Amino acid sequence: MTKVLVLGGYGGFGSRLSRRLAGDGFDVLVAGRNLEAAKTLASQLRNAIALKADRNGDIAAILDEYKPFLLIDAAGPFQQSDDRVARACIEAGVHYIDLADARDFVGAIGCLDDKAKAAGVAVISGASSVPALSSAVIGELAKDMQELRSIEMSISASNRATAGASVASAILSYVGRPVRLWRGRRWQNTTGWHMMRCETYAVSGRQPLRRLVALADVPDHDLLVDSVAGRPRVIFRAGPEFAFQTLALWLLSWPVVWGWLPSLRKISRLLLPLQGLTARLGTACSAVTIEIKGIRQGAMRARRWTLIADNGDGVEIPTLAAQLLARALRDGRLSPGARHAGGLLSLDDFRTLFRDLAISEETTETPYTPLYQRVMGSAFTHLSEPVRAMHDVFGDGGAKGEAIVTRGRSLAARLVAKLFGFPAAGTHELHVSFDECNGIEQWTRDFSGQRFRSHLSEERGHLVERFGPFRFAFDLPSRGNGLGMEIRQWSFLRLRLPLALAPRSIAHERTQDARFHFDVSIALPLVGTVVHYRGWLQQVD
Repeated sequence: MTKVLVLGGYGGFGSRLSRRLAGDGFDVLVAGRNLEAAKTLASQLRNAIALKADRNGDIAAILDEYKPFLLIDAAGPFQQSDDRVARACIEAGVHYIDLADARDFVGAIGCLDDKAKAAGVAVISGASSVPALSSAVIGELAKDMQELRSIEMSISASNRATAGASVASAILSYVGRPVRLWRGRRWQNTTGWHMMRCETYAVSGRQPLRRLVALADVPDHDLLVDSVAGRPRVIFRAGPEFAFQTLALWLLSWPVVWGWLPSLRKISRLLLPLQGLTARLGTACSAVTIEIKGIRQGAMRARRWTLIADNGDGVEIPTLAAQLLARALRDGRLSPGARHAGGLLSLDDFRTLFRDLAISEETTETPYTPLYQRVMGSAFTHLSEPVRAMHDVFGDGGAKGEAIVTRGRSLAARLVAKLFGFPAAGTHELHVSFDECNGIEQWTRDFSGQRFRSHLSEERGHLVERFGPFRFAFDLPSRGNGLGMEIRQWSFLRLRLPLALAPRSIAHERTQDARFHFDVSIALPLVGTVVHYRGWLQQVD
């Protein structure tokens, strides 16, 4: 029960894991295609030997010869890989763990469950930052919440962190490619390494880190949606230390988006020498943050966990779950079967290893009041339940229904409608996605595939709706069991314009037949009606 074979045991993550396992008293078989590299590392460890092995070769023969009780696959990349190593372990009666973060690979590991149970072995995929650590943090943050609306995660690595070709290949496999996300209460496709944002990593007592991160594709985009109460939106972003590196990769994504290239995986080995040119620059700080937004006893709460690792210790984090799970297997604390690593460890388990690293962590909590409630004050509580519920936007939400659209027929009306992206005339299936971030809401209205969006915020007691460079400030008076929207000012590039020239917007929301109904008409002076849409919506459960 002490012999562990580590595939890729001398690589960027594998070497750190091999050292950790040796420190725990395991006999480590450092394995990989480069025997000399394996020998070099094995010579530095106690109770370690080197052997040549290829995860795409005859693993069964190696397992039969050396008879480890556990194989840990740290070789990667796991994108577009099969499960032959896990199957070979089951056939040999050897436990299996991998450090995979490939969405499809980790998500499919459960298909081996019956075979693993019959063989009496544990097969665990994703023993890394995601989904093992991420699910442990979310379990801690959400332990007293009744439902979650959204989960936002990001990781930013130190520029001095060493990453192998497999890590670069894994990232490049989804850059510019479609990434399927649960947003607005439905599955939607977006683009890998887009959705960039500037993330702030803050822990008390030290200067915050600000890093540019972009959308990465990870198993959590499926696993957390399916397993967390409330079926929340899940978004994971990643990025290097320097913003220009994130932006350069974003620029490289466009030939893939346009269909000129199938992917960027073939340039993975070219990126490593380029990264090496800046390896001495920057800091030795890596960071992780996870924020959840949910409901606790009827109140909206945002909780955020942040970790900052100094002295280059950030690269240790992806190996910690495998070390903890290896200990659990040795001690007989894991039952047979095949599953992903999410939910197998607690945050306190990880903290036992954080103590030996230069790591700071902190959890904060913030209450939240919905945008329309902030604008309307006490009048918001008197709205009918369907109207009030439609505006209880926090994190993420979605509604679907039907809309009837009429359009102005003049050339000027058609041009304005085109400029703002208003839908064509007719009867449409309607879906509205609500996305709240830092108190600002983005509404994406989808009329039978024709989309237009706007951003809503509060300024000086008004609801402000922004369409590109145009901003419109509204009062929200109560009307019957609903509300109206009355324009009070408007601007272009924040330059205030005469109210007499403002669009004539008549908007009313109400409850009818226990459903949320809307009626919105937009007209311009001297032009007349631009668009008029009315219909109903119901929130998607």
